[in-house]
Amino acid sequence: MRRSPGPDERQRDAERTRQQLLDAAVIEFGAHGFGGARVSEIAARAGVNKQLISYYFGGKEGLYKAVADRWRAGEPEIAADAESLGEVVAAYARTSIAQPDLLRLLVREAVDRDTSALDPEGQRARFQSMLDDFRQRQTDGELAANLDAAYTGLALFGLAAAPVVFPQIARALGLDPDSEEFAAKYAEETTRLVEHLKED
Repeated sequence: MRRSPGPDERQRDAERTRQQLLDAAVIEFGAHGFGGARVSEIAARAGVNKQLISYYFGGKEGLYKAVADRWRAGEPEIAADAESLGEVVAAYARTSIAQPDLLRLLVREAVDRDTSALDPEGQRARFQSMLDDFRQRQTDGELAANLDAAYTGLALFGLAAAPVVFPQIARALGLDPDSEEFAAKYAEETTRLVEHLKED
């Protein structure tokens, strides 16, 4: 005789479904942007009924914001063990390579210039915090005084993203961004490169 699931089991099932939808949404939004993504495709990829997107997230925009919220919640862990600026950038590079769909989502935002589901104030605050950290590191000698911290931050963000955004260039340079050893080697080289930005 089959019994009804208890409250704890229902809660676990609900959380599992939410995570499946978030995982599927990252891929779909990364591939098609907010405007081009289809909730039916997200639900199919997650293996659930598309009505659950409205049930759990209030619709497509709510799901998009939940993807962004999940990324923001996990972001402090990315560089938690990093001490030098080079190690911070390397940690972001490793994460970009390991989770390319999140980075593709950011690229789609830039390409589509679709701000309908974004939180520009929250994004500005996040990057202002990053800039404050860069300026403090500059004061501590990790960045040469003649470097502009904002421009340098933008360039370093691009450095961390490069293998995912430009895999074809990596291949043209004789590198294999799909190989198992690439992420570790790229992080190592990134750390070394950023070290050269220090004050002499």
